[in-house]
Amino acid sequence: MKKLLKEKTVLISGALGDIGRAVAIAFAEQGAGVALGDIQPAEKAEPLLNELKAIGVPCHYTQVDVSDAAAVDSWLQAAEAALGLVSMVVANAATVTIAGLYQITAEQWSKELRVNLDGAFHIARAVTSRLLEKAAMGSVVFVGSWAAEAVHSHIPAYSVSKAGLRMLSKCMALELAPHGIMVNEIAPGYVDAGLSRTVWEQAPEQKELARLRTPVRQLITPQQVAREVVRLCDPENRHITGSVLLMDGGLSLL
Repeated sequence: MKKLLKEKTVLISGALGDIGRAVAIAFAEQGAGVALGDIQPAEKAEPLLNELKAIGVPCHYTQVDVSDAAAVDSWLQAAEAALGLVSMVVANAATVTIAGLYQITAEQWSKELRVNLDGAFHIARAVTSRLLEKAAMGSVVFVGSWAAEAVHSHIPAYSVSKAGLRMLSKCMALELAPHGIMVNEIAPGYVDAGLSRTVWEQAPEQKELARLRTPVRQLITPQQVAREVVRLCDPENRHITGSVLLMDGGLSLL
């Protein structure tokens, strides 16, 4: 069977988190080289790197703080030196603070916007700038959230950052469309992993309530998110851009 993304390279931020790992494996299974980035030290990436190598694709890891634009530029240079031109980017790195508007500190608020919004901007702009230089087509996928459109009073900074990410996606999509670079957002609801799991570890009773609150009565797996991210990067996709793929099990209908 032909691999959808053979001889292409994807850059993934937040790659050592649950969703990031699933996305990396899903791209590798379609033949893509994988450039991983995360704030964790290099030894933490070894298990995932070994798994990707076992699949048979080239891979590379860089410890990087995506809120630092210069660090992102260095990461991209290292990734290209190891794997060639990066034509796909998945902006996945994020952090969350469980605190209301009058409990969250100024530093916590600022950090969330720097990582969740600024970081996504830095990596998307770095990769697409290179694609524009090379007159090459490509794809950008922002990992957003249904929290961009629904009030979550216990995580306001996260919700605001994801709302900003949505508009960033649309602005980039319009500018890059004539150059064959597709830009989209995937907006999951309750994922049984990552940041949601962080919330549920502090309030375990909320997990079952979340499942029951979801009209389909199921939580999302990281692998389900990863499959949809890969689909958005299908090279045959030349018309889906500036879109939000909302996979929230019907939460936004309530």
